[in-house]
Amino acid sequence: MDLPGQLGYMVLNEEGAVLSSVGDLENDEKFANSIMGLLNISSQSDLCDNPKGFKKISITYEDHCYIVCLSNRKIHIVKRKF
Repeated sequence: MDLPGQLGYMVLNEEGAVLSSVGDLENDEKFANSIMGLLNISSQSDLCDNPKGFKKISITYEDHCYIVCLSNRKIHIVKRKF
């Protein structure tokens, strides 16, 4: 993995299918489904076609966090330790 403190990452398409994953998030379909559920709740319409939608979501725990971003019609998720 490229960044210090990075524990894993995952890239999903706009339907929630895993395109790539590494580290702690490798092949974690259940986690991908949970993130898609969160994104569907937080978005009023299509995730990638909504200019007023979110740009980044951070989910913070005591010792790590998840950062979820939209870019190029893909959902990028990074797990980082503190």
